[in-house]
This record gives sequence, C-alpha cells and structure tokens, in this order.
Amino acid sequence: MSENKKLGHNSKKDFLKNPVHHIDITSFDSRKIIASMEKMSFVSRETANAAKIYNQMLKDKDCTIILTLAGSTSAAGCMHIYRDMVKYNMVDAIVATGASIIDMDFFEALGFKHYQGSQYQNDSELRDNYIDRIYDTYIDEEELQLCDKKIGEIADKLEPKSYTSREFIEEIGKYLISNAKKRGSLIEIAYENSVPIFCPAFTDSSAGFGLVMHQERNPKNHITIDSIREFRELTEIKIKSKGSGLFMIGGGVPKNFIQDTVICAELLGKNVDMHKYAIQITVADSRDGACSSSTLKEASSWGKVDTAKEQMVFAEATSILPLIVSDAYHTGEWKNRERKNFSKIF
Repeated sequence: MSENKKLGHNSKKDFLKNPVHHIDITSFDSRKIIASMEKMSFVSRETANAAKIYNQMLKDKDCTIILTLAGSTSAAGCMHIYRDMVKYNMVDAIVATGASIIDMDFFEALGFKHYQGSQYQNDSELRDNYIDRIYDTYIDEEELQLCDKKIGEIADKLEPKSYTSREFIEEIGKYLISNAKKRGSLIEIAYENSVPIFCPAFTDSSAGFGLVMHQERNPKNHITIDSIREFRELTEIKIKSKGSGLFMIGGGVPKNFIQDTVICAELLGKNVDMHKYAIQITVADSRDGACSSSTLKEASSWGKVDTAKEQMVFAEATSILPLIVSDAYHTGEWKNRERKNFSKIF
C-alpha cells in the first residue's frame, strides 16, 4: 500500500514519524536512586532488593546468569539494555520468545524501527494503513513481512537438517556480521560473545512465517527446528553450572522453560541444585494460576527455585529495569566475572 495514500485524517507517514529510542544504561548512574528506594516501601523497596540480588549474582563467580524475555519491552526501548547485559558480561545465556529476538531485535538490525504511537488510536485506521500496534507502539507491517521473508532466505541457504533455535539464531548472527543495517543488535553481540539464545516457541513469531515459506519452497529438502534437543542443550547448561540465577522479564514459555531444567536434570540422574537466585518483573495477576504470574515461592514447591534469594517485582518492566541494570553496571561486579562461553560447549 502506498505511504502517500490518505486514509481518514492521517497518512501512513504521519503515523510512523517518532521512532522509539532505546535507553542507554551506561549513560546514567542509578545507584543513588536505588539506595533511596531501599528505604521506601511497596514496589520501590522490591526494586531495590531485586537490584541487590542481581549484584549478588554478578559477584558470585560460580553463578550462571540466565536472562529470560517475554513481552514487548524490546520494542518499547529496552533493546540496548539486553544487548549491554551481554556486552558487559552480565548474562551468560538467554531464553526468549521468538518475537523478542526476531520481530524486534532482528527487525531493527535490518534497519527498520518501532515508533511511538497511541493506545487510543482507531485500530481500523491503523489496519487500513498496514500498521501493527503493540499498546502505544507502532510497527510497519510491510517492513515486518520483509523480516519474515529474510528469515526464509537465510534458511534457504542452510544445509537441510534439524537445528535448534539456538543454532538457527547463531546463523542469523553470522548473517548480521556482514549484512546488518543497524550494528550492535542483541543477536550480533550474543554471537560475538558466545552467549547462546534459546527460543523454545521459536515459530510463534516472524521466524515461523519465514520458515513456513522456506519449507513451501523446499518441500523435500528443508530445515526443521528441534525443540527437544534444545531443551536438552539448555539443561546441559544447568548441569555444567555450579550455581545459577534467573533474571526474568515477564513470564510465559521462557520462564517455565528455564525453571524446568532443574527437573529435567534430576530426571536424567544428575544432582543439581535449584536456581539459587531469581528475580522476576511482571504485572501478571497470580490468582489465575498461570505460569507468567506464578510466584517464585510457588516455583520452590516444584523444586525449581530456592527461596532464599528471590524477588518478585510487580511492575511494568520498562519503568524499573533501566534502574536495576544501571545500578549493576555502575557497581561493576561484572568486571570480575569470567565469560562462560556456553555457545562453545555444543
């Protein structure tokens, strides 16, 4: 659809004129704010305690730190936070939704952007302009479909066999080294630093559309995604770790997937501890019995998470995540950590 076609009182160009800018946690020092919040109550004190636990993870040289991503914080301005957590050795592995990695991070690496919009905009008018909405953030659907197609093109060039999402995302990392329009994406930095990214529901994203097109073009000679081997690989990371800590944004499949590695290792006859540290930032209501909202204390009843050093923070992540990670960056415990290089064990 032409960008110049007028629909109602706005054109497509009018909607997509204010790009989302990603916050830089290295540009400000939140330590004084976190220290003050520690003396307050409610979510402020929970946030300060989460920051304290994260610094403990970073200081613990035996701790493998695993970041989980669900929801749309990457599109909302937090993308560079996650990239910098990898860049500055503040995380050792990532478990995410396919959308966080492909529809948001890879999408921007291709040179596209997310735009500030309004949650009150008429959605029929947005649809007429081929604009997708995530709350108050807009995406050009035509650009998103180009992202879908690029995934299919990358798949077309690979040896036809089974891949885990980790392996396929590493292939995307290789592609971006030479072809990124926007350098320094999470995928690219993770690839360069041997930090594996797992997407257990990989096809529930632009990756799925692209891989369907790939298989349609190659009905007898195509790649597949092996989610079982992926679970085994992630469990192997847990087995090889002397201790582990979780930093969870939202909940969903990534949260459950990483917590289940403790049980999977146990079923394989391995003696592993529960996750020693755990932080979750969520707005989900725990009364519906859902995974996203289940408390970390509840996870302890399943043998997944130790309750000694855990903190649930019931807040919208973009409002407090920059403070927690800036505090950790400027505290500097990451400077004394050795990289785990988990991508190299497979």
